[in-house]
Amino acid sequence: MALGRTFRVTLALCPLLTTIACNAPKVGNPLADSPQPRTATYSCADGARITIENLGTSVRVLGPDGASEDLPASPANQNSRFGAAHDAIVIDGRDALVMKGGATPLTCTR
Repeated sequence: MALGRTFRVTLALCPLLTTIACNAPKVGNPLADSPQPRTATYSCADGARITIENLGTSVRVLGPDGASEDLPASPANQNSRFGAAHDAIVIDGRDALVMKGGATPLTCTR
């Protein structure tokens, strides 16, 4: 008799526990998911270092040669993709993909 009750309780709890497990918040890597700071320096795959200043609706990119370029958000309603003409930057957590017209895309990490 007790075995039958245990079986019924188990059957009743399985869907509940499955629902809880499926709807639990996902825990990500806090280092990868960290937000873009106001100013961050990135080390790029080619050995160069760039600095990206987050201005909200645009970013200012300071290259290793000291030259700077402002790139607006593209499209305007988001905060991870920036670009103008043939240049663009996509920021994803601690990584930035830098694309310059006529050059191979470059991965940079802060």
